[in-house]
Amino acid sequence: MATRQNSSNGKQKSPRIQVVLPEDLCERLSELAERESRTVSNMAKVLIQEGVKYHELKESSASKELETKEMKTQNFINALEKQKTQRLKGIPKRLKFKRD
Repeated sequence: MATRQNSSNGKQKSPRIQVVLPEDLCERLSELAERESRTVSNMAKVLIQEGVKYHELKESSASKELETKEMKTQNFINALEKQKTQRLKGIPKRLKFKRD
C-alpha cells in the first residue's frame, strides 16, 4: 500500500511506494533516465504510467472484442429462431448416392 506523508505546510504529498529491482534492471532504468535528462524516480514514474495505460487499453479492447463476439452470437441465434422451419411430410424418399 502506498504511504502518504504531509509536507511542512500541512498539505499531503503524493503517495509513495518502495520497489526492489534487480541490479541490471536498475542500471537500465538509470541509463534511460540519463538519456532523457530525468531523475531515476521520475523515469520510473513515467514508465509505470505508460505500462498502466497499456494494460488498461489492452483490457478495454479485450472486453470490447468479447462484447462483439457475444453480440454476433446472439444475432445469429435470433436469426435462426426467426427462420421458418418446414416439417417433412410423410416418409422420406430414397436417396441415391452417386459413385465416382
